[in-house]
Amino acid sequence: MGSMARKIDIASGRAAIDAVQQGSVARTDTATAVRYLLQLLEERAPGRSVEVRVPPFGAVQVIQGPTHTRGTPPNVVEMEPRTWVALATGEIAWTDAMSEGRIAASGTRADIAALIPVRW
Repeated sequence: MGSMARKIDIASGRAAIDAVQQGSVARTDTATAVRYLLQLLEERAPGRSVEVRVPPFGAVQVIQGPTHTRGTPPNVVEMEPRTWVALATGEIAWTDAMSEGRIAASGTRADIAALIPVRW
């Protein structure tokens, strides 16, 4: 990811996703799954017009378009880790997560529904 020097390898990423999907609550599994799925999103939609945040584990900037360099970006998508893993793996749909209030999205470009689920 842009802010992280080391990429997560496929085997580690998939193992962490599997663990989380099977109910693991281990912080390391959750962190690795979140970061791996963010890494895949960033690879799929490189750019700097939308920031996807999954605190406390990571954030990436994606999608071509107007960029920002200082302060809070105009287009932000934020959610908790379990929601991101479920969304990125296709367990839940963007529209359902939005209607349930599980995603905070602001800005005209903050709808990333077309980019998920990510291929993993």
